[in-house]
Amino acid sequence: MTELRDAVPPAPTVDAAHTAHTAHTADTTDTADARDTADTAAAVFAPRRPARRRGPAREAPLPPGPPVQAGADWSAWSTYDAAELGFRNYWYPTVFAHQVGRKPVPLTVAGERVVLVRDDRDGSIRALHDRCPHRGVPLSLGRRQFPGTISCPYHGWTYDLQDGGLKAVITDGPDSPICGRVKVATYPVAERLGLVFLYIGDVEDGAAPPPVERDIPAELNDNSLVLGGRTEIRDGNWRFAAENGFDEGHAKYLHNTALWRLFKVMPTWNMTRVVEKDGWLIRVQDEVHWDAEFPGVGTFTNRRWWKRMPLPDRPGGNGDANPVIAGLDLPGFVSIRLPGLLRVAYPQFIHYEWYVPVDADHVRYVQLMVRFERSWRARLFQAKYLAAIRWLFHGQFTAQDAWMVDVMDAPPERLYRPDLSLTAWRRHVEQADVVVQPTEKRKGH
Repeated sequence: MTELRDAVPPAPTVDAAHTAHTAHTADTTDTADARDTADTAAAVFAPRRPARRRGPAREAPLPPGPPVQAGADWSAWSTYDAAELGFRNYWYPTVFAHQVGRKPVPLTVAGERVVLVRDDRDGSIRALHDRCPHRGVPLSLGRRQFPGTISCPYHGWTYDLQDGGLKAVITDGPDSPICGRVKVATYPVAERLGLVFLYIGDVEDGAAPPPVERDIPAELNDNSLVLGGRTEIRDGNWRFAAENGFDEGHAKYLHNTALWRLFKVMPTWNMTRVVEKDGWLIRVQDEVHWDAEFPGVGTFTNRRWWKRMPLPDRPGGNGDANPVIAGLDLPGFVSIRLPGLLRVAYPQFIHYEWYVPVDADHVRYVQLMVRFERSWRARLFQAKYLAAIRWLFHGQFTAQDAWMVDVMDAPPERLYRPDLSLTAWRRHVEQADVVVQPTEKRKGH
């Protein structure tokens, strides 16, 4: 699903209806791209592939098979290794807000099954755990029988959308004694940037979750902007997607065949370091080498006569950056932050990628391209996005990333010098005060 939107900083309102365990919501752009309506199902419904089971080794020995090359596991990164389903206590973007109406929308975030539905009493989006406590039937299959409620399709157990309380049991009559004694878990929801953000985390009864703005880059909260974007479910674990985004080496080789880079020279290799600023890890290029002679092999270069030289070593390097982007004072183009958000800043626009855990084998890939402009410049960007950028960059270019994330088989792994970006990211997770989302099913889930 592709989206275009003009945005101005919204009022920081959050629907904080919840129980002790809550989920993340996402805000979306309002203008749907008609051409991508066929993608809606893929963007909304998370595949229900069985989750991997961690347990004791098999009693029977494994049959002989091909060898596995020696390499390191992730035991040095114990928190990261355990974060198969991501982290709790964060807001995560999910689907576009316009995709949510009266009809229930099921999705999975960090292994938790959620149903989104729009409350016909006030038009707000509500999120409930997608399971009727009676017999475990998904509420996303239910009916909108009464205003502000959803009814389980099996026996008509009817829940209030705001607090999840059981209001009626249709098949037990008006005086059903179980009414008021059962609740479905609810999740805080916020709409920002046209996306529905869900809070996956722990919130005390009567308390509010942290503001959604905490988990959205400050420049997106504080400035007028225009954006285009898409959200989809991809194969592979979220950690592989995040590592691919921040990986220092892959873009120069994997993407040198991308149409997006057809007229732009890619370096052959860099000398890079990683610095931290305002909670972001940022890749800084100290050396850029456009070609190289490899002993005993030959010369490799991405130079071609039709390709122009690329951007400087940082977004504001030429002094021609958009004022908002220049004001960020970034020492490099690519940065990443928790819980899994990539920022690629160019002089005139910024590309964002959220890697939202679905389950052990799937990731929700949320892409936004943002320009901090209004009026005719914003309209021009929208036209360019629809005509080319959505399929060149948010399509073919990042599809190469999806290909690698899907086929990756690690650990074991043998890292090399440019993988300092990966180890810096893993170390950042280990040193951060994060709560790993448990892989075992929790009570009520």
